[in-house]
Amino acid sequence: MLNAIETINTAVNNFIWGVPAMVCIIGVGLYLSIRTGFLQIRKFPYAIRTTIGRMFRKKDASDGAITPFQAVCTALAATVGTGNIAGVAGALAIGGPGAVFWMWVSALLGMCTKFSEVTLAVQFRETNADGELVGGPMYYIKNGLPKCWHWLAYLFAAFGVLTVFGTGNATQVNTITTAINSALTNYGLLKPDQISTSNLIIGIVITIMIAMILLGGIKRIGQVTEKLVPFMALLYIVLALGVILLNLHVVPSVFASIIEGAFHPSAITGGVVGSLFLSMKKGVSRGIFSNEAGLGTGSIAHACADTRKPVKQGMFGIFEVFTDTILICTLTALVILCSQVSIPYGQAAGAELTIQGFTATYGNWVSIFTAVAMCCFAFSTILGWGLYGARCIEFLFSSKVTKPFMVVYSLVAILGATADLGLMWNIAETFNGLMAIPNLIALFLLSGTVVKLTKAYFAQENP
Repeated sequence: MLNAIETINTAVNNFIWGVPAMVCIIGVGLYLSIRTGFLQIRKFPYAIRTTIGRMFRKKDASDGAITPFQAVCTALAATVGTGNIAGVAGALAIGGPGAVFWMWVSALLGMCTKFSEVTLAVQFRETNADGELVGGPMYYIKNGLPKCWHWLAYLFAAFGVLTVFGTGNATQVNTITTAINSALTNYGLLKPDQISTSNLIIGIVITIMIAMILLGGIKRIGQVTEKLVPFMALLYIVLALGVILLNLHVVPSVFASIIEGAFHPSAITGGVVGSLFLSMKKGVSRGIFSNEAGLGTGSIAHACADTRKPVKQGMFGIFEVFTDTILICTLTALVILCSQVSIPYGQAAGAELTIQGFTATYGNWVSIFTAVAMCCFAFSTILGWGLYGARCIEFLFSSKVTKPFMVVYSLVAILGATADLGLMWNIAETFNGLMAIPNLIALFLLSGTVVKLTKAYFAQENP
């Protein structure tokens, strides 16, 4: 039975994350970019000025809402996760250094896609029975498109609920337990026969922490993420920049290998990765999977922001993709390439390759800091996806089921800490990809609305 499920899931997964899906995601990103006159490039200085300027502005949000900064931190909490550490390493190993170039390309178009998602989410959001602002793909489909398209909203929400337990919770907790156990083992504080007990204890502690935060509502989620996300991002960026500065002499050759590897991968990988398509596929899919542009999930957090200007909040979408992929994913790639650790081209690789890059430069003592960074990344992802799942199940049923959902979602952390998650991860990844289909159709159909709102905003603001 399990073999049959795995076979079916593999076939669907290969299609969802294969050429058709990537063509659709890149195609919609390019279409939106053309229709907005490549807004993400033309208005990039304005986007950075607007977003960073609002981050440091102290302001209390109204009831049922969070500040724009808390909204972007909640969205970044879900996107800046273990994929930035493990996913980039995997893309390098399978696609070669050239995968980084294609990651940049997908991010450039993804900036406009996410801008559109956030703008539409704020424009078509609602206030629920508890007085909280709710929105996202299911709401801009329901309120922005004719009734004949409303089935897409329910499809998106259903896939969202099925995804969050695996992608957003169990696999992230598994990463936390691995990071903690690895660090404790390195320092001789944990023996192999104690790992199962350690996993259970970690799972219970994480369950309690998740429940305490999520059951506190959107405001508590925002308060936690606005502190956790900047801390974890700055810690990781400082450590990564240190690796690059200590290996500054190889940086020019590293960038040369990225550019050459994008078009001639075999020249860099010694023929192990000889396919241009494979390098492109890994870079594009990893970029999409990391920044979630096209999946629509990040817009659910932005819909909660206390703002009256959808386009202005949409600028955070540009900032998010830039921070997640252009900045953090690139730093991960540079840590691996600049440290000159041996990359197992053509083979699967994960977080251990990134950790090797840090330890090769700093020594084994840095493993405790990488463990802390990975735990923060994973825990923040759990919180972000917890909100997404709650909003999806609320849309399907009502706000009455939100708290029971959050209790169940919290308890899944124990499963994630103690069980083998191979098949669960693959199934969750498939549902994650399926979420993109109804969202991409909606973005294509609502592109005219995005153009109209953007023109009206900039005509009034005249920045």
